[in-house]
Amino acid sequence: MANSLSESLFARALQLIPGGVNSPVRAFRSVGGTPFFTKAARGATLITADDRELIDFVCTWGPAIHGHNHLRIKAAIAAALENGTSFGTPNPYEVEMAELIVRFVPSIKKVRMCNSGTEATMSAIRLARGFTKRDKIIKFAGCYHGHSDSLLIKAGSGALTHGNPDSAGVPVGVAQDTVVLPYNDCAALDAGFAANPGQIACVILEPFCGNVGFIMPDAGYLAYVREACTRHGALLIFDEVMTGFRIAKGGVQEREKIVPDLTCLGKIIGGGLPVGAFGGRADIMDHLAPLGPVYQAGTLSGNPLAMAAGIAGLRLLEEGNPYARLDTLGRQLRDAVLAACRAKGLPVQVPQCGSMFSIFFTATPVRDYATALTGDAKLFGRFFHACLAGGVYLAPSAYEAGFLSTAHEGAAIDRACEVFTKSIREL
Repeated sequence: MANSLSESLFARALQLIPGGVNSPVRAFRSVGGTPFFTKAARGATLITADDRELIDFVCTWGPAIHGHNHLRIKAAIAAALENGTSFGTPNPYEVEMAELIVRFVPSIKKVRMCNSGTEATMSAIRLARGFTKRDKIIKFAGCYHGHSDSLLIKAGSGALTHGNPDSAGVPVGVAQDTVVLPYNDCAALDAGFAANPGQIACVILEPFCGNVGFIMPDAGYLAYVREACTRHGALLIFDEVMTGFRIAKGGVQEREKIVPDLTCLGKIIGGGLPVGAFGGRADIMDHLAPLGPVYQAGTLSGNPLAMAAGIAGLRLLEEGNPYARLDTLGRQLRDAVLAACRAKGLPVQVPQCGSMFSIFFTATPVRDYATALTGDAKLFGRFFHACLAGGVYLAPSAYEAGFLSTAHEGAAIDRACEVFTKSIREL
């Protein structure tokens, strides 16, 4: 039997691109098999190189909250393109984007655009260190904040263990300034501060975790983190690259009524194009060059095409306020999986809030990195491939969040729930 076009493309890619992919999870290593290649997308659907149509719950890892190839966003990019692709000077779109972000996210008084979530978190941490004149940071096991050196650190054997590099090429000296703690553990946070008195520049976390699967905080946890940071003179950084504008118009901080000092954004504010941003208190942001001593720069920061796409996406959110509708879709999906697993006798956890969700095949409630790892990854791999065969695409890993869009309303969500049910029944 002849190879599919995706298989042929992957074989070619393997000769030229490490692992055949430009971002590791795309390689399907954790679920097995060969990745498909996408040639087009519209609404809730991906069209593969082999002309298969797949209902998509990855949504380009978050940006496509309005579905793929939305006409308004596409028109905004086309209009901006008429005037050029990049100027290397300030442009009007940057100002409009800043005004929208500040209006949507009340904790942000000033904002700086960049080109990715990794740039946003890296820059926010540098700013926190420069502002506080401290070196160490606290992060949480399972929270991914991009691939800069100080953030590619995994937890050690105890709550106070300084991290070891989680990637070759990360110096041990860098790792020693990163304290890794378990998420949802107030006592561990207190111990982390106590072991490093006056040394913690900031605490950075995904307020709702999205990179070890979707995990929500215990009641009162985020408020406890906020209070601890204030008490110890450390800045609180919310990484809302995934959750910003997706969980609510103002992100998790709006929903949970927590005010961080700095916030990292991305995904939706690019409308599908590369983008990142970080912002917060004006007195902190004014430490950035050219006003202050903390350097950050980028030739393509505030790129007019990305800004035009993001502005169109944010205005659609403002006009449509789709969050209740998205939560209805999320609950429909969650309930279908829970019912199918109950009928099959399979243990499952389906954390869901609004348009984000995960499926963990475990009887253990998932509330941190350790409990996420109790999920049966091999069973998830079988479920993933059964869904893919049925025309539904989930993230190719047991430890990634899923995403919904307004384009899933109607036939797409109904069909997906049927496929989930059938796939679970056949496990």
